[in-house]
Amino acid sequence: MRRFALSCAFAVSLLAVAVAQAPAQENYPVRPVRLITPYAPGGSSTIVSRIVAAYLTELWGQSVIVDNRPGGNTIIGTQMGARANPDGYTLLFENTTFALNHLLFRRLPYDSVRDFTPLANIYNNETILAVNPSVPAKTLKEFIAYLKANPGKVNHGSGTEGGISELRTAMFRLYTGTHFQNIAYKGSGPVAIAVMGGEVQFGMVPPITVASFVKNGKLRALAVTGKKRLAALPDVPTFAEAGLPAYNVTSWNGLLVPAGTPRALVNKNSHDIEKVLQIPAAQDKISSQGAEPSYADPKEFAAIIKADIERFAKVIKEANIRQVD
Repeated sequence: MRRFALSCAFAVSLLAVAVAQAPAQENYPVRPVRLITPYAPGGSSTIVSRIVAAYLTELWGQSVIVDNRPGGNTIIGTQMGARANPDGYTLLFENTTFALNHLLFRRLPYDSVRDFTPLANIYNNETILAVNPSVPAKTLKEFIAYLKANPGKVNHGSGTEGGISELRTAMFRLYTGTHFQNIAYKGSGPVAIAVMGGEVQFGMVPPITVASFVKNGKLRALAVTGKKRLAALPDVPTFAEAGLPAYNVTSWNGLLVPAGTPRALVNKNSHDIEKVLQIPAAQDKISSQGAEPSYADPKEFAAIIKADIERFAKVIKEANIRQVD
């Protein structure tokens, strides 16, 4: 009888917790939500994060605050997301680097699969090869010839070592047979500034980061990945058009939450993000930066991440990229 009484008491306590949580989830959010982006301000993740945060703030009636936590090839900010309470009040912005870190680092302070739940993909973006206007090359073929004529003398800026930035660099070297110096920065925003200032001669960065600088002549864009030209930069040829069809690095960009976040909140938040991406003004703001809004629900997004891990594992092996201890 005593065991039965204890079992009943335990069941009642669990029911009480469930009942107490249900209204909180139904009324979510009742306080500000933090959106961590593990990149420096000024890059594509911050720009789109702020666009999405503004519309979610309007939809939810609570502030969604973008919190930039750059460093460690996104590991610092991602670790913060992994350690956050799984209560729906911490969102984490990630891109393809999240999947690549799983392959490139021997030891991470989190488990890329176990410690997170995919929430929604927001947009896909391509890669633009942008050079300082002083570089004596007007086309991709001319630039490749310039690199070959000056082996090791040209500086390239990448958005931190490892991840999608290192993969872009390694693939370009592999497919062009060129050699240049690589300098790591804390995101694509700082890379764009470095290229404009002549600190480095070129960078391979998301269009959303450099579109405005290309339009005003502060940077020269030689080629963009993808199957078609960007609506925001119609004069920039694709790599295929420019003579290098093998070079293609498309990056997903989306939101995750800490593992253990209630499934009801995961589904609700994902659905709300889909609503935001269906707003014409939101689509225009994202597209005008050279990005392509592309929603994927939690199940679809998880499949995208898994496929990237498998796809890039082969590329990393082919390019002989070593793991980081």
